[in-house]
Amino acid sequence: MLNVTKDTITDHVIAALAKDIPDRNRQIMTSLIRHMHDFCKEVDLTFAEWFAACEFLRRAGDISDEKRNEFILIADILGVEVLVDMLDHRVTDGESESTVLGPFYRENPPVLPKGASIIKKTFDNAQTVKVSGRISDTAGRPIEGVTIDVWEDAPNGLYDLQDPEQPAYNLRGRFTTDANGEYAFVALRPEPYPIPYDGAGGELLKYMGHHPWRPGHIHFMLSKDGYQSLISQIYDSETKYLDNDSVFAVKQSLIGKFAKAPAGADTDLVLDFDFKLKKAAVERLVAAE
Repeated sequence: MLNVTKDTITDHVIAALAKDIPDRNRQIMTSLIRHMHDFCKEVDLTFAEWFAACEFLRRAGDISDEKRNEFILIADILGVEVLVDMLDHRVTDGESESTVLGPFYRENPPVLPKGASIIKKTFDNAQTVKVSGRISDTAGRPIEGVTIDVWEDAPNGLYDLQDPEQPAYNLRGRFTTDANGEYAFVALRPEPYPIPYDGAGGELLKYMGHHPWRPGHIHFMLSKDGYQSLISQIYDSETKYLDNDSVFAVKQSLIGKFAKAPAGADTDLVLDFDFKLKKAAVERLVAAE
């Protein structure tokens, strides 16, 4: 008979892992079990606290569906998604940094020509901005034909998916770089907004004593065959919450300057921002051969 004690329980659980499971499964589960058990011992977790945590996870499941994954939100609040992104997308060749996708991406945005506007609804006192830049490889060579999905919140802090007053695909668009690797579109200056805090994620924020606010930013998704896709965001250098983003996704290299547009321009502001893409791993292997 096994003598299960506080000091032996961890090894007993690890020993219960089947011998024929994949090595990666064993690595993940062994580390998870050890860390969870050490956490419980370190904080001297009570049964009431353990049960409250189980109920918290149940409530997160209750509110989750195909449109909202509360567990991703919880991971964001704990900085886990940002950490995993940094681990899985290490910068190795001078390419642009990535960051989190966020919960408001929408597939198949309108395909628009270079320089077109993604604004479908006007807002009082909103500032328009021409966003432009150049996409190159890590050697500085322009890349033609890069697909760029962009999306942002409206001046009321809501994305079109959240706001029935906005037309579908408002402030969303898909563009393609030209022969010089250049892109351009017209948008609105993004505003800070709170992440959803009406569910388990909000409970966690309250428990942590943290706020739900994100700094103003524009989302980018860049892709082209032969290159590593890039999910990123450009942050307004003058926005609030740059230093205390609720999901810890701000990186210095992703902060852009929204400058006053020159006289005679069609927008209030201009933003120039370049990206660099890294060759896909398969391409690098072929080149090495």
